[in-house]
Amino acid sequence: MASVSQVDDHRDLDLRGLNCPLPILRTKQALREMAPGERLRVRATDPHSVIDFRGFCDTTDNTLLQQEEAEGVFTFWLEKGR
Repeated sequence: MASVSQVDDHRDLDLRGLNCPLPILRTKQALREMAPGERLRVRATDPHSVIDFRGFCDTTDNTLLQQEEAEGVFTFWLEKGR
């Protein structure tokens, strides 16, 4: 994964306060509207989102570039695949 300072996002998705499966569903919807290679920053507070986003990227063409957690907020940087 790239370091956070190297990841630029094209879009930002604030999903704080939503529980599974809404963060993944909303992320899928946002990625459908993006071009391959574009990057998306997602912020979520659901602790299950860590497993969900890893699994989502492992089973799709999308790439999880970086993730971090600070003060209960999980931030994910994804790059849309083809």
